[in-house]
Amino acid sequence: MPENELDLAKLKDLMRAAGATQLYLKRLAENDNSKNQVYLGPDFSALNVLPTGELIGDPEKPTRLKAPMQFSWLSPEGSLALAPGAQLILYPQYPEVRFSGFLKGCSTAPSSLLTVRQAGRLLFFGVTAAGHVLGFATSHDSGLARELEGMGLQPSVGVFAQIELEVHTDDRSLLISELSRIADLGWIRSKRLNSKGELLQCSAPNCGGYTLEAELGIRPNGISDPDFHGWEIKQHAVTNLQRPSSGGPITLMTPEPTGGIYVDMGVREFIRRYGYPDRSVTDRMNFGGIHNALKICTATNLALTLEGYDPARQKITDFSKGISLLDQHGESAATWHYKDLLSHWTRKHAKAAYIPSLHRKAPENEYQYGKRVRLAEGTEFLLFVKAVASGAVYYDPGIKIVGVSTQKPELKKRSQFRIKSANIPLLYKSLGEFDLPAR
Repeated sequence: MPENELDLAKLKDLMRAAGATQLYLKRLAENDNSKNQVYLGPDFSALNVLPTGELIGDPEKPTRLKAPMQFSWLSPEGSLALAPGAQLILYPQYPEVRFSGFLKGCSTAPSSLLTVRQAGRLLFFGVTAAGHVLGFATSHDSGLARELEGMGLQPSVGVFAQIELEVHTDDRSLLISELSRIADLGWIRSKRLNSKGELLQCSAPNCGGYTLEAELGIRPNGISDPDFHGWEIKQHAVTNLQRPSSGGPITLMTPEPTGGIYVDMGVREFIRRYGYPDRSVTDRMNFGGIHNALKICTATNLALTLEGYDPARQKITDFSKGISLLDQHGESAATWHYKDLLSHWTRKHAKAAYIPSLHRKAPENEYQYGKRVRLAEGTEFLLFVKAVASGAVYYDPGIKIVGVSTQKPELKKRSQFRIKSANIPLLYKSLGEFDLPAR
């Protein structure tokens, strides 16, 4: 079928047949071409839309990052042609993201459309559940372009307009239905799922998240992807289920450091240098305490700093650096490089649900989940970095060595970045608090 005879219904059919579950549209400006790259926005929100591989630093240009994509061009007949050079390029100094390399190594790519300077062309991105991106381009005067123009679609996710594919049950509706069901259960005995899907008892004091995940059928897998149909699930304790924003701290993510003494010399040396003896348990060393960017932590004498970040302009100036714990000599005790945090944050937190819970120990260990929840969308990594710089997001670890003097001491690691419940709106462009409907 010629490209100019394709309508939106047929394009959606082709995208669905190729495995796409989401479809986005980018209207191209004159400068959007293979020479100048395709502009995808003045922030990093494009990474919430388009799945990529691991972010790669450029040794010659430390202010730039590249993110390879599994990208294929979709023909009007429905065949796919891999474009092996496709990638996103991040320019943090502006900031902005551009799409590049989409013609390289692909003889059937729509070169005639993407090597010219012409406004009004349309570029579609289909995204599959496996993280493959499918591209389709059409000219400014095609029937498809005229059809889309008549629909008046506006960008709703960064520079992208989202087009409903109607593939599966709406993920948001499915989440709301499940959360409503769980809230209606009342008190639920504490439990957890293991990696095999087996239901186990959970007796620890912090089993609220495990119990909710077990109800949702979420197994622990160690993969940095959202928990439930594209949504990250965040349970948090409150004293009143009707006031979810009044609860205590919420753990946002638990990434291990990627640099500093912690990595270069090992966790035991890290604790030996910066930890302290436990006050009540003999032969145990701890590393804990709240570390934020506003003051030195008195427990460890370390300062949380954002190297390569300009707080006045609220921009990352050097992606080879990161959030670091610095000692009094300026040496990095632990560093979380921006590129690794960016990958983790954009994959996990593009959409997040914050669920309040109550806990009781008698007659047995149980949890109850509220009907008033918060659903957050439209995060962007610089919002997270800005929140760290302001002190709203802080590092609150729980790292210890038990049996320090023994031949086989037991090491327990937990690095966590946390935020107070009331400050969650700082991390998202859209956050709604509402009551779950009755089932």
